[in-house]
Amino acid sequence: MTQFKLRDDFLWGGATAANQWEGGWQEGGKGVSVHDVLTAGAHKVERRITPDGPVEGEYYPNHEGIDFYHRYAEDIALFAEMGFRCLRLSISWPRIFPNGDETEPNEEGLAFYDRVFDELNAHGIEPVVTLSHYETPLHLVHEYGSWRDRRLVDFFERYARVCFERYRGKVRYWMTFNEINTIWRPDPWRTAGLLYAEDEDRNASLARAIHHELLASAKAVIVGREVDPENKIGCMLLYPEMYPATCRPEDVLATRDAMRRVYFFGDVHVRGTYTNTCLSLLNELPGAVLPIEPGDEEILKAGVVDHIAFSYYFSSVESSRDDVEKTEGNMFMAGRNPYLEVTEWGWQIDPVGLRIAMNELYDRYQVPVFIVENGLGAVDVVEPDGSVNDDYRIAYLDAHLAEMVKGVEIDGVDLMGYTWWGPIDLISAGTGQMSKRYGFIYVDRDDEGNGTLERSRKKSFHHYAEIIRTNGATFSTR
Repeated sequence: MTQFKLRDDFLWGGATAANQWEGGWQEGGKGVSVHDVLTAGAHKVERRITPDGPVEGEYYPNHEGIDFYHRYAEDIALFAEMGFRCLRLSISWPRIFPNGDETEPNEEGLAFYDRVFDELNAHGIEPVVTLSHYETPLHLVHEYGSWRDRRLVDFFERYARVCFERYRGKVRYWMTFNEINTIWRPDPWRTAGLLYAEDEDRNASLARAIHHELLASAKAVIVGREVDPENKIGCMLLYPEMYPATCRPEDVLATRDAMRRVYFFGDVHVRGTYTNTCLSLLNELPGAVLPIEPGDEEILKAGVVDHIAFSYYFSSVESSRDDVEKTEGNMFMAGRNPYLEVTEWGWQIDPVGLRIAMNELYDRYQVPVFIVENGLGAVDVVEPDGSVNDDYRIAYLDAHLAEMVKGVEIDGVDLMGYTWWGPIDLISAGTGQMSKRYGFIYVDRDDEGNGTLERSRKKSFHHYAEIIRTNGATFSTR
């Protein structure tokens, strides 16, 4: 009988993004990114975009973030204390190429990440690096219309080559684009730097941007393997598990149709071609024509990824009718499931859905999968003695890890690792808040940018450290 278990080299750790924690937004020669022009928002209040650049008098919380730019050694030491085997983080594209279209990189930016990766390696922590995590240089939006323009493929390939060559031997695990499927949002600013004009053919622009990002991803994979055959390069999907609202066949079909927006990108990344799933979706969008040029199909085929990474926070209910109650979710509104509890921000808590998601991705693609975002955003209370007793976060973590281990030990899913989002409090991408806290480490900062930025350990810090130390033995089904 086959015995499945967590890998001995299972990658336990945490996940972050440059635009949500790094700060130093104008230091070291860094340029402006699409995230640098997102104002603060609030619960149920969208962040506003000031596309021409930062506006005086507006508050942009990611400009300072939590100041990882200056405090990286302190933060990495705390991660090492928890026993992290890896840390997922992103390189800010405009820190390396401030405008995005230069021919030579910014040495100060490259040197910063040298210091970060050296510090991680000194503590035995593997960097897991995303090349583009919602950080397209703003200049590329103004000058080229962002990913509408094919020239961005070459700019991204140059950027990727510089990173692969500079950090050869320091970084082995890579991802190309973060949550690339969020380009389907009505406002795909974060993912692709797209703002639609009123008279624009949105479907045509969307199809162009999708193809160019997928082509850029494939070229980056090809370059990464050329520079170092030891590199492990994956794609990254936002994965909301979806259930039919009822057993009506029409609801099942509606669920399948909704999942096409996820599988579109998985199919191209792993299979290297636009499958029937992809083309059936495009056929429903008038004007959506892929701008495929000679040689593109060969590039997509050669640039398939080694693994699929994904974010999982919640599940959704889908229906063929319009009367299903809606609640919030990561980047998307979700159909409300009456069997599930929700977080303070309305995200449905569904640990079993994580096991289902693992199985769906592994069964479909038969490449290793990697859970690179999973976590609970909640309001934390600092007690008079300075402690944060976040038992709700511990309960969320334990419930999801128990299902994750079942997915490996019972179902046989080949799982590379698990990185909690985010291991330290950072700026919420959706709302720009600090009060929506995910971390095992508390950061003294509020929604208006006040606070000392002092770090302190929450109760969950010690709990996660014990899970890593035992390689998740508590959750074993054996």
